[in-house]
Amino acid sequence: MNEAGYRFAMIITLAIGFWEGPMAIIFRVFTDKEPTLLTAANHLPSPWCYMAAVAATVAAFALIAVLDLRRKALLRDEPGSATTR
Repeated sequence: MNEAGYRFAMIITLAIGFWEGPMAIIFRVFTDKEPTLLTAANHLPSPWCYMAAVAATVAAFALIAVLDLRRKALLRDEPGSATTR
């Protein structure tokens, strides 16, 4: 995975994790809008929607951590690269 692919994956993961997590909870608590595709957790009944939103946020952060570890491993294995990037 090159640098552009890594950054693209990080941005997409962060955006999805943010919209399915904290923003779904904010829309559920502070607005009376109907659930949409961007806040899919809000289709669930009351206690489960919050758990789904937290699970989406945790999954996004876990994927970001894995992507970061993979990037660091690839940079370390790259010939002629500095390990202090």
